[in-house]
Amino acid sequence: MLKHKSPDLLTGNLWVKILIFSFPLMLSNILQLLYSAADTVVVGRFAGNDALAAVGSTGSLTNLFINLFIGFSVGASVIVAQGIGAKDDRAVHETVHTSMLLALIGGVIIGGIGVFAARPLLAAMDNKVLDLASLYLRIIFAGAPFNMVYNFGAAIIRARGNTRLPLYILAGSGLLNVGLNLLFVILFHMSVAGVALATILSQALSAVLMVLSLMHSHDATRLQLRALRFYPRRLASIVRVGLPAGIQSSLFAVSNVLIQSSVNSFGSNVMAGNTAAANISDFIYMAMNALYHAAVTFAGQHAGAGLYRRIGRVAWQCVVTTAVVGIALGALLLLFGPELLSIYDTNAEATAAGMVRMRILCSTYFLCGIMDVFMGLQRGLGSSLRPMIVSLCGACGLRIVWIYTAFRAVPTLDCLFFSYPFTWLVTGSVHLFFFLLLWRKKVRTLEGVRGTV
Repeated sequence: MLKHKSPDLLTGNLWVKILIFSFPLMLSNILQLLYSAADTVVVGRFAGNDALAAVGSTGSLTNLFINLFIGFSVGASVIVAQGIGAKDDRAVHETVHTSMLLALIGGVIIGGIGVFAARPLLAAMDNKVLDLASLYLRIIFAGAPFNMVYNFGAAIIRARGNTRLPLYILAGSGLLNVGLNLLFVILFHMSVAGVALATILSQALSAVLMVLSLMHSHDATRLQLRALRFYPRRLASIVRVGLPAGIQSSLFAVSNVLIQSSVNSFGSNVMAGNTAAANISDFIYMAMNALYHAAVTFAGQHAGAGLYRRIGRVAWQCVVTTAVVGIALGALLLLFGPELLSIYDTNAEATAAGMVRMRILCSTYFLCGIMDVFMGLQRGLGSSLRPMIVSLCGACGLRIVWIYTAFRAVPTLDCLFFSYPFTWLVTGSVHLFFFLLLWRKKVRTLEGVRGTV
């Protein structure tokens, strides 16, 4: 079993530490998307356009449910990082065991709700491929406990500064996913059911490997199954930070459900093109997302250690790196957009619809990455409610307003997708203002305490 130890994030060259932390996480995120893209390509090529539309049209609804509990993993990550920075082994131990029990119970609850609610919710979204989409979604929800256990475990490992271990686990489970996709869809002709079954079996493997790795840890993050319980103080801390993050992610999904419903109104070819384009542009987001997790972890550990001035350097280095990654990847994917879309679907209408989304999102996605970094820095500093309110009013609320005003007045795909960069820019600017306010307050408070010693 893989053994791991905590790297030191509090000393040395900060930029080098951020890059060392972020690069394996970028690879993990990109690997995860490659495996997801393999799902989409296999189902699109070998099960047909309707099957592709069915798989792609369920993502926003899945996120609506699952993201609530995934938000708690952000809370766990922050509390573990702060405990490590403060060298409080007891706090880390109790947070780990509270988190993993929460992951298991939350996965069972979300899975049960999703299995029973999938079809009526998809029908409410005016899904054009209802039978296929509901079958796929029910199987995916059945695997929710595996998804939760892996994500909470990975959040704990990241909080220690180790992003390589989740990469190794994801590589193994992803290869299984691709192999099972080919077996179930091409050989057994299981269509969307085969893709969904391959997904949850690979998630089960990743969950088992993550648990075993935590059980073999050599520090305070070591998992002991007999110690699994809810420690009230740690649960309260996780909920304080994680619940706003989870609510934000879930309500973000509401706006994306509305956008998906708007896309659905254009028919299955446009739905398929949107699915392919979303898969491709997600490579930009997931690469930048590594810098969001770097911001959360580095800010959390430095806050625990009282190194607030150094968090200012964390902020600008994460922002610059995010912008470079987002702009470079966006330009590259946009350059090869038609060729990439044709891998998923050769239908001309689907490709044209996909390019509409790619032209708008690939050129502006770096704004989303910067917005997330400033949000993550605030969470690392222990503030989660205000970033949630800002994000819900800005990125989520403004997007919903856009759909019912601008898109209703100009019902085109261009107008629909322009809602993304507009809301990223507005929300990111507000997050920057509140991060500077919070950070300067922390620095002044610390310097005031030192001045009285």
